[in-house]
Amino acid sequence: MAAPDTDTVYRADCPSRPILDQIADKWSMMAMAVLEEPRRFNDIKRRLEGVTQRVLTQTLRRLERNGMIERRVLPTSPVGVEYSLTPLGESLREPFGRLYDWTVAHTGEIHESQQRYDERLRAEES
Repeated sequence: MAAPDTDTVYRADCPSRPILDQIADKWSMMAMAVLEEPRRFNDIKRRLEGVTQRVLTQTLRRLERNGMIERRVLPTSPVGVEYSLTPLGESLREPFGRLYDWTVAHTGEIHESQQRYDERLRAEES
């Protein structure tokens, strides 16, 4: 059996690209992170400082379409909506956790690198 052509993942028409784009999006990652338990829209929005209602709505719709979260209409008055992770979304919790831990561990180092780069760029422009 021939080995799969690994270069296809780099092609513009690779079906994984839009999924990776969604998963790697900061609001998607953050929305899924706050869904350690089912939450209503406004609760999610309050926890994600800086996200607009429009962006959060779009993010949740894409996550639902991709099977990462489930939207449930609550029989309340007024009608409420609750979001929760699906098993597929849950399966991302571990890799997201590792990425988050890496980010926190290296934030200082990255910030220092950014400062050195910016200083070098300013010196070159002078």
